[in-house]
Amino acid sequence: MKLLAPTLLAAALLGGCSMMPSHSSMMASDMPTRAADGRLIGPTGNTLYVFSKDGPGMSNCNAQCAANWPPLPVASTAKPMGEYSIVTRADGSQQWAYRGQPLYYFAKDQKSGDMVGDGVGGSWKIVRP
Repeated sequence: MKLLAPTLLAAALLGGCSMMPSHSSMMASDMPTRAADGRLIGPTGNTLYVFSKDGPGMSNCNAQCAANWPPLPVASTAKPMGEYSIVTRADGSQQWAYRGQPLYYFAKDQKSGDMVGDGVGGSWKIVRP
């Protein structure tokens, strides 16, 4: 009987721990992107790209370029985290960057899984985690 009490206590503690969310599951929901099929995708599920003409932490895709390649927007309450930073664009809006490179969607990607923008003009590449 004396052995049964510690065993029940251990089982109760372990059972309670399994109900707690893991650190990785809590963090994943806070990230501006996620990995899918070897590429990063945004909250819409569409592929994300980087522009070779951008500088570290600086977007050079504006006006018509930004209409064709919409920046990954930042919520007003968002904070930089890990490999993700926030870039202030020429128009004052903000977009997410991964490893210092601003992130974009491609307007011609119609659905999740499309990667039509990869290699366009020799300047656009899919983001690989």
